[in-house]
Amino acid sequence: MNSPNQEKNLGILASKWDWVKGKMVNAAKTTKKIGTDDPRRVIHAMKVGLTLTLVSLFYYFRPLYDSFGESAICAILTVVVVFEFTVGGTLSKSLNRGGATVLGAAIGIGAKSLAAAGGERGEPVIRGFLVFIITGAATYTRFLPIVKRKYDYGGQIFIVTFSLVAVSGYRVNHILQMSHQRLATVLMGGAACILISIFVCPVWAGRDLHNLVAENIEKLADFLD
Repeated sequence: MNSPNQEKNLGILASKWDWVKGKMVNAAKTTKKIGTDDPRRVIHAMKVGLTLTLVSLFYYFRPLYDSFGESAICAILTVVVVFEFTVGGTLSKSLNRGGATVLGAAIGIGAKSLAAAGGERGEPVIRGFLVFIITGAATYTRFLPIVKRKYDYGGQIFIVTFSLVAVSGYRVNHILQMSHQRLATVLMGGAACILISIFVCPVWAGRDLHNLVAENIEKLADFLD
C-alpha cells in the first residue's frame, strides 16, 4: 500500500501533468486556428523556410563559401529580418537594408581613410570622434517624422554597418574586401526575399485593404437595413 506522503506526491504530479497537458492542447488549438483563419500564414512560413534554404547554399557549396567567407551569414540574417508577410513590406525593408548598407559601408570606408591621415597615435582619436558624430547624427535623424515613418529600419542598419566598418577597419587589413563581401551577400539575400515574395503565392496588402473595405461596407449596409 502507498503511504500518505506517496499518495500526496502522486496527486501533485498528476495535477502538474494535467496543467502541462492543458497548456499543450491550448497551444495546439491556437496554432491550428491561426493557420485555419488565414492559410496564407502557413504558406508564408514555408516561403521563409525556402528562402533560408536557398541562401544557405553560400555555406553548403565550397566555391560560394570561398568567395564570400564568413560574410555569407549576412545573407541569412537579411532573409530573417526583411522577409515580411506582404510583397510591399518585403520590398520596402529590402530596399531600406540595401541602401543603408551601401551608404553605411561607403561612409565607413571614408572615415577609415580620413582617420588614417592622423597617423598611428591620432587615428584612434579621429575614428572615435567620427563614430560619435556620425552615429549620433544618424540616431537623431530617426526622430524626424518622415524618417521615423519610412526609413527607421534603414537608419538602424546604417548605424550598424557604419560602426562595423569604421571600428573593425582599425584591426582588419582587408576592409574593402570585407565590405564588398558583406554588401554582396546582403543584396543577394534581399533579392532572394523579393523574388520569392513576388513569384511564390504573393500577398498584396492592397488586395487585403480592398477586401476589408468591402466587408465593412457590407456590415454598414446590414446595420442600416
